[in-house]
Amino acid sequence: MEKRKTLIVIALILTFFIIYFLQSNFFNWFTIAGIKPNIFVILSLFIGLFLGRKYGLCFGIIYGFFLDSLIGRNIGISSMMLGIIGLIGGYIDKNFSKDNRLMIMAMVTVATIIYEIGLYIIQGIVLSYIIDEIPILIRTLLIEVIYNIIITIIIYPLIKKAGYYIEGAFKENNILTRYF
Repeated sequence: MEKRKTLIVIALILTFFIIYFLQSNFFNWFTIAGIKPNIFVILSLFIGLFLGRKYGLCFGIIYGFFLDSLIGRNIGISSMMLGIIGLIGGYIDKNFSKDNRLMIMAMVTVATIIYEIGLYIIQGIVLSYIIDEIPILIRTLLIEVIYNIIITIIIYPLIKKAGYYIEGAFKENNILTRYF
C-alpha cells in the first residue's frame, strides 16, 4: 500500500510540472483578454476533495512555494492561498457530491474567487499598494472563472477517475464508517 501512495505522490508532483508547463507555455497562446486560466487552483481543490484537508493543505502549500519560486513572486503568497484552497476542498468533500458537474463547477468558481481576491488583498498588504484597481480585479476574476470552468468541464472525467483511484489509496476508511 505504501508503494502505491509513493507513486501517487510522485505522479502529483509530475502533474504540477506538466500544469506549470501548460500554464507558462501553452496557455500563452490561448489567453482571453490577456488572462490565462489558473489550473493550480483546480488541482489544489481536487486534491483537497479527493485526499482530504491535510493533503490538500500540504500539496497546496508545496505547489504554491514552487510556483512562487519559479515565477519569482513574493514567496509564500501563492503557498498560503493554494493551501487554503486545498483545505477548503477537504472541508467540501464531506458535504457535497463529487459526481455532480454543476456542484464541481460551483466549487471551482468559489475556489477561483477566493484565491484571486485573497491573492489581491495579501499582495496589497505585503507590497503596500492602495487597493484601487477593483474594476481590473473584477474583469480578471470573471474571465478566469469562466476559463477555469471550461477547463474543468473538459478535464472533469479524467479528474474524477484519477481522483477516485487516489482516494481509494489514501482514505483507508470505507464510506460506511462515516455513518457509524
